[in-house]
Amino acid sequence: MNVIYEEAINSVKSETAGCIGSDDLKQQVASPCVHRVLRRILELRRYPEFARLLWWRTYVPWRVRSKGVAASSTVSYFGMPVVSIAGGSSIVIGPNCSLCSVSDYTALGVNHPVVLRTLRSRARITIGSDTGISGGVICAANEVVIGSNVLLGANVTIVDTDFHATAPGGRRYNDDPGVVGSVPITIGDNVFVGMGAIILKGVTIGANSVIGAGSVISRDIPPNSIAAGNPARVIKTLSEG
Repeated sequence: MNVIYEEAINSVKSETAGCIGSDDLKQQVASPCVHRVLRRILELRRYPEFARLLWWRTYVPWRVRSKGVAASSTVSYFGMPVVSIAGGSSIVIGPNCSLCSVSDYTALGVNHPVVLRTLRSRARITIGSDTGISGGVICAANEVVIGSNVLLGANVTIVDTDFHATAPGGRRYNDDPGVVGSVPITIGDNVFVGMGAIILKGVTIGANSVIGAGSVISRDIPPNSIAAGNPARVIKTLSEG
């Protein structure tokens, strides 16, 4: 560490040797304050984490928006999400949302990065403000609407399509939208979806409801409810407020 530090000092001195006022610059470089700053910069054990956070707060937001996502400038990213937008479709992410794609920043860890994917023209994914997603998958062939203040636990999957035809003939290659089922999904405000839950096409989850971990949601869940199981059913009603 000392060798690297001395090399940094000498490098700065040599660069300023022929400059106007270089003596003043040399004195500044030699000052205790600058020495302390350089020592902190050169604490290499801290640098990788700093670099990672800087990358997430600068490059990642730019990269997400460059792919066509209409994301608020206040969205927080922890890691790079996987984003894919079909021509003529849209993804909108509201203010103060958090997308966590690495295990270091969520208690349960994630199996993979956040995935946001539209599959057809005119498909839409809309995520309201103050919503948190950890390693979740959201795929829309039609429309997925997620309200505000929603919590999506680790590795939740939300898909509004069957992806393949249910009829056996030519199933592997049959991606005809008229044959492959797709129905919009709506998740209301302040919903908490537990880790590993799967939300299937056509579902509406009412505001304030809680979905148990590992549940498979294939039918509507009313507001202010706790639902769990496969297929999920309402097991308790919450008091409003």
